[in-house]
This record gives sequence, structure tokens and C-alpha cells, in this order.
Amino acid sequence: MTEQPQDRPPPFALLVRETLLFPVNRTRAAFAPVVKLNVAGNGRTVVVIPGFMASDRTTARLRKSLQCAGFLCHGWGLGRNLGVASDIFARMDDRLSEIPVDAPVTLVGWSLGGVIAREYAKYAPHRIAKVITLGSPFSGSPRANNGWRVYERVAGHKVDSPLLDVTLCNKPPMPTFSIWSTRDGMVAPRAARGLPHESDVQIEADCTHMGLIADPGLIRRIAQIITE
Repeated sequence: MTEQPQDRPPPFALLVRETLLFPVNRTRAAFAPVVKLNVAGNGRTVVVIPGFMASDRTTARLRKSLQCAGFLCHGWGLGRNLGVASDIFARMDDRLSEIPVDAPVTLVGWSLGGVIAREYAKYAPHRIAKVITLGSPFSGSPRANNGWRVYERVAGHKVDSPLLDVTLCNKPPMPTFSIWSTRDGMVAPRAARGLPHESDVQIEADCTHMGLIADPGLIRRIAQIITE
């Protein structure tokens, strides 16, 4: 089968830029001061899922910003994200059972974390109010990103042969927001944006892949989405 342009990963130049900016953006995502938000969380519960090879430390700025605005924001609590394992739904169930909630929660997933968020939301729709994905490759070719080779080595399975019976492009049954960027050096815009029927709202950001969890303006937009 001939590869189509929409199935290709971001250009090499964007990957180089992403790599050069990674130390700065990684530090911002984990350690930069909280972003002052203009919305009130009012106790809404949010769980943030990190991307591939990342842990909750990587999402610290986003989570602390939401927490300071009155959201009850939690990390996923499952250590470093090493790929989609066959027991991921059971582990997510256990994690959400640890969090005292009396209403469905919002899942925010960065990169691979967004793929996990969407699939868990389909598995347990009664537990989820909204899903927000940040540069997550849920649409089109599973190789339309610059990380699939590393993923296969670490996770131990092919990206087109997942350990779970899932169809990534199928939309979860609750409001679903896909945030994407043409500056993303890891995931192709087409893969992270999806087709119109694959998410409810597609939002273009102006930042790198790592910037999707560190950019102040985007953190404010995420807070607005949760409260809408």
C-alpha cells in the first residue's frame, strides 16, 4: 500500500526543533510556576495521564495550575507510561476507585496518555464526563508519528497490533476534545486532530509537542474546556 501524505510523521526539521527544545520545555512542564487561571474549578475532578515514557512529574505544571484554581486534579498514579498493556483498563479502574468522587471525572491525556484516556472512556463511560487529548495519535496511521519505533521496542508489540481489541478512531460517547499543533515534532497534525466525526471539537494550538502540557495559554484553554 502506498503511503499517503497524511500517514507520514512530522518532518525531520520539526523533530530536530522538538529535540533541541525538549530540555527547556520538559523543565517548564515539571517545574515552572503555576499558571493563574480565570475560571473556578469548583471541585471538579480531573485526572491527567502522561505521555509515553513520561510520569506524573511531567504533567506537574498543568495539574498544579488546575489544583490552585479549585479543581481536584490528580495524576494517573501508575508510574512511568511504558505503553498500552493488556491490564491498563483494570489498573485505571483501580486508580479511579482510589479517588473519592461522586460524579464522572474529566480525563486529560497528553500524547499516548490521550489515547489511553479515549479508550478507557469507551470501556467505562459511566466514570468519565469529558476527554481532552493533547497531541494524541488516535487517528489515521499508527506510524504517523516520530515515536513509533521506540514505542515498539519498549512496549514489546507492534503499533498496529495492540494488546487490546480497540479501534482508536472511534469517538468515546461523551464530549471529546482533540488539541493539536502544526508545530508538533512528534505527532502529525492529522493524527492528533482526527476527522470531524472522531471527536466533538478540534482545537489548534501554537506550540511544540512538549509545549502542549507547558504552555500557559493552552493550560488556560484546558481549564475553560473542563468548565464548559
